[in-house]
Amino acid sequence: MSDFTKMFERMLEQSHAMAKAFNPALESFQVHGFDKLMPTMPRNFMDMMWGNAFNKDGLDAKTRLLVVLAGLTVLGAQAEPQFKLTVRHALEAGASQQEIAEVIYQMAMLGGIPAMTHALRLAQEVFKDLEEDSA
Repeated sequence: MSDFTKMFERMLEQSHAMAKAFNPALESFQVHGFDKLMPTMPRNFMDMMWGNAFNKDGLDAKTRLLVVLAGLTVLGAQAEPQFKLTVRHALEAGASQQEIAEVIYQMAMLGGIPAMTHALRLAQEVFKDLEEDSA
């Protein structure tokens, strides 16, 4: 193990101990709703940044975001705020709810049923929040 790795592990251990000392509940604390604080980028900006900047004839922003959702799903959708933000961005880039669900379902073969179920629950929360916001 390198000196840097050892130092990083000590820093993580110290921050966990400090959080536990302040408040034992902070050890496993997760900020709910953090994803709603981040703005959704407009579709044309996403196309410029991800669709056209890397490869003019390559994947568009919608496809790139669906690929990101697939990867996040396979990893178990552990980064909930990032997952939800990516769902919102995919919708803004033109993906339908059905396409998002289909990508998530497909990832059950690689990430497993629990990962798929968790990702679907998060996507449904985003769909519900957007419906409530538009009502």
